[in-house]
Amino acid sequence: MPTPWPPPAPPPDDLPGPGRFTHLHPDSGACLMETASLLATGRFTDSPPGTHPVLAALARVINDSVDDAARAALRPLAADLAHAYPPGRTYGPWLIGGLLDAAQRARPRSRRLRRRRSACRRRIARITRSRVPAPLARAADALWWRGPGHHHLEHALRVLVAFPDADQRLVLLLTDAVAHAAAATRSPSSEPALPLTL
Repeated sequence: MPTPWPPPAPPPDDLPGPGRFTHLHPDSGACLMETASLLATGRFTDSPPGTHPVLAALARVINDSVDDAARAALRPLAADLAHAYPPGRTYGPWLIGGLLDAAQRARPRSRRLRRRRSACRRRIARITRSRVPAPLARAADALWWRGPGHHHLEHALRVLVAFPDADQRLVLLLTDAVAHAAAATRSPSSEPALPLTL
């Protein structure tokens, strides 16, 4: 059966070819986020400063989870990923909530997914009401992301990668997430409102 991906846009000649996992040097290939970093800063890292850390984590996991054809289809997203850092504290929980929504649509009877979705919504509500100073807010957000936020993201992706059409689902999901992030970065006054589609 032919792969459903459209042919990706050809990358610049001097960029390394797409590969899984982290690489020590561009000669051995580059994951999606390493490509985004090269485009944005010229530095070879999988955590470029212009990409929201939750979106970067999602892109890394999806890059490493899909086959070569799907990974090549993701490559054109690198340019938008290089400059995708929506402002505001609610973006991280919103994005993870969107992943959980997508996982819930794939597995509608899962109570654990419902609990995790509710936790993300409560986090957004708390942030919206919060009036704490910026340094404390940054610390609280970092703790949430390194603890429950990361666990929620991993659980949603474990559900999604188990499906036979996982590659197609993940490519569509990341494409949608990057489009939302790029739009929110260009128009910082708009809060994310639409769910991720799948």
